[in-house]
Amino acid sequence: MLIMTDTHRKDSGYLYVVGTPIGHLDDLSFRAVDVLKSCDLILCEDTRHSKRLFQNYDIETPLRSLHAHNEHQVSGALIERIKAGDNMALVSDAGTPLISDPGFPLITEAHQQSIRVIPIPGPSAVISLLSVAGLKVQPFTFHGFIPPKKNQRLDFFKSISPLNQTHVFYESSHRIIQSMSDLTTVLTDQDLVCVGRELTKRFEQLYRGSAEQVLDMLMEASNHQKGEFVVAISGSAVTQIDTLEASSQQLAILLKPLLPPKQAAAVVADHYHVNKKQVYEFIINLE
Repeated sequence: MLIMTDTHRKDSGYLYVVGTPIGHLDDLSFRAVDVLKSCDLILCEDTRHSKRLFQNYDIETPLRSLHAHNEHQVSGALIERIKAGDNMALVSDAGTPLISDPGFPLITEAHQQSIRVIPIPGPSAVISLLSVAGLKVQPFTFHGFIPPKKNQRLDFFKSISPLNQTHVFYESSHRIIQSMSDLTTVLTDQDLVCVGRELTKRFEQLYRGSAEQVLDMLMEASNHQKGEFVVAISGSAVTQIDTLEASSQQLAILLKPLLPPKQAAAVVADHYHVNKKQVYEFIINLE
């Protein structure tokens, strides 16, 4: 019998990973405030940005920068302080750390040194958009920021087409029009796009429809192109069934009389790295 034991250091401090607001200051949780006030040091992507948030909650804990340009150099010393008993909190400029922010070397080293890493859940632009987009999210893939150059961006869009799941990515205000324009050349009219602009902020907006429809909405006014953007794209159910490749279909047909539909779908999905639900629907629709 396998017995789980606590392998964390008994004498070290903790590393808290704390989600902070993506726009609305009231979205910082009570638990997050307690942790941020009680820890010994807060590691911030930008101390100036975080200080404005913390002033609203009377958080006076010392701050230190941890960003993409110094995290490899300073993580070792921070780990030594935690091992000596200090409790630290990691925050990003907005949202949940490490989803598209610095901190990976620090978290990795903490685990290697048997330091307990504790999540303090909070806002996430990705999850916030998916919760209101009205798209199928099982499964979905998050890509962070996509390539900025046109040819690389088009290659990326082509690599995930035809769509057999939902894909989510961030885009900047000065590239959102170009990205939507590129999507109109790759996606079908049945594919759905949902763009979240300035989520949880005063001028929050959602644009939903085909790629061409969303592009038209964004082009209606220049202020529609300002702010921070999260984009989700998903194929329609009909498109997903039609895009099951012939090799996957052949294996599914062979397995249908031999295995229950769910088990056969799992085998095909694992072998060809395709959507299991898509294969299952194909199998049950076979005559």
